[in-house]
Amino acid sequence: MSREIDYGNLMHDAMRGLIRKVMETVSRDGLPGDHHFFITIDTSHPDMEMADWLRERYPEEITLVVQHWFDNLRVDEDGFAITLNFGNAPEPLYIPFDSISTFVDPSVEFGLRFELHQDDEDEDEEAPMIEDAPQEPKSGEVVSLDRFRK
Repeated sequence: MSREIDYGNLMHDAMRGLIRKVMETVSRDGLPGDHHFFITIDTSHPDMEMADWLRERYPEEITLVVQHWFDNLRVDEDGFAITLNFGNAPEPLYIPFDSISTFVDPSVEFGLRFELHQDDEDEDEEAPMIEDAPQEPKSGEVVSLDRFRK
């Protein structure tokens, strides 16, 4: 058993829980106002379900836009199913939450970035600095939770 608290992974789990709640709300109520999402996913994830032609076209990652037209949005504990339109061809997808590398809602300048590391190559990275002075958020800034990971 580790004698340290793994804050990085705990934060990733919490942020994926936030995405789950957002997607559950959208599946129940639809997208409110100008909200829409850009979701970048790892298409090589073993639980990712997509058409073969899409996987061949996007073997590493794809950014999905959930905005004007989507159908069959269903959310479960591990991910969500959705049908999106690719060149006037509706395609069903299953996106595991842990395949998501970025989740952005540009209508409210909200974004999350998840970075998965296979090893501890970041051990020599400087610890994040915490400043007392409030700063103006940058427009459309994506928050990287990886900088808090040891």
